[in-house]
Formats: sequence, C-alpha cells, structure tokens
Amino acid sequence: MSWYEDGIERLRKGFSSGRTRSLEFRTSELTSLIRLLSENEDFICEALHKDLRKCKFETMVSEIKFTKNEAIYALNNLRGWTEPESVVKPFAMKLDQCFIQKQPLGLVLIIGAWNYPLQLTLTPLIGAISAGNCAIIKPSEISPHTSDLLVRLLPKYLDKECFAVIPGGPDETSYLLTFPFDKIFFTGSPAIGRPGAQGAG
Repeated sequence: MSWYEDGIERLRKGFSSGRTRSLEFRTSELTSLIRLLSENEDFICEALHKDLRKCKFETMVSEIKFTKNEAIYALNNLRGWTEPESVVKPFAMKLDQCFIQKQPLGLVLIIGAWNYPLQLTLTPLIGAISAGNCAIIKPSEISPHTSDLLVRLLPKYLDKECFAVIPGGPDETSYLLTFPFDKIFFTGSPAIGRPGAQGAG
C-alpha cells in the first residue's frame, strides 16, 4: 500500500473518530498554526526570498501576518460559527425545536498556489480546521523552498492523524485527484483547474 492509500485511510479514520468536531480540537489546531507562523518567521522569509525574491517586509505583511490574522479571526468567531442556527418555524411545527446544525464534510484536499505559497495554502487550511475537517495539503512545486518548509513544519504543529502534507508536481497532483475527497480547494488557472475538477468527478 503506497503512502497515498495509507495516508488517506489514516486521515479518514481520524475524521471518523470524531476528534475534529470538538471546539477544543479546532481551537488547539488553530492556535498551533499561529505558533507555527510566529516561531518560524525567519525560515518563512528565507524560503519566500529564495522562491520568489520577496523581501522580508512583503512576506511579513502579505504572507505571515495576513495568514495569522485569518487564524485569529477564526479563533474569535469559532464558537458562533459552530452554534446551532435558529430558523423560522412553520405553524405546524411551532411546538418542535427547529435549527440548522452545521456539520464538517470530511477529508479536504488543498492544492496551493505558487505566487502566495504560504497564504494561499494555509488560509484554506484555516477554513478546513475551523469547519472540523481533516485535510491533505499539496503545496505548489513551483515554490520549492516554501513547499519543503511546509512539509517539515506542519507535521510538527498539527495532529498527524488529521492533517498531512504531500510534496510533488503535476504527476502527484493528478494521482491525488484519482482519490475521492469531500472537498477540493484549488487556487490557479482554469487550464489546470478544469482537468482537476474533471478528475475529481
């Protein structure tokens, strides 16, 4: 069994266990992601400079602080997002309790972009965590230093039974898309996104 089959099965089991559904788990993972960004600023700046010649100021503002603020916003709003939502009841159901309870989808595939390789990879991850999902992160191979950094760092900060990072290029992405995912998040051109959507069914 290849890593793909084994890894996807592991993450599916992680989701099925119900651990991602609790507010405590989501809060813990988002807090860990904020720590990752805070504790590795120099490494992130170095990787983005090597990949895209981004200066430290641009990386701090458009990649690190932007992503960190997204995570903080999610933390501040998480309880409200997960609470049952009241609905207008028809007359025949006046005595019933009627509400909408949002549920996580399951396993999410996040395919990152090369031009904002941190922000456009981790911001969707923040959404996936906030919604109680597990996720596979596929960073862009066109920004290899940032991709390598995410491969090294994310498993140190996030729950390995619920989140995984897969490096590689078009071949790895195409193979990933042969597996069923509950949600796919892709940032990029229609020329690449359309075949990916077709492959995903």
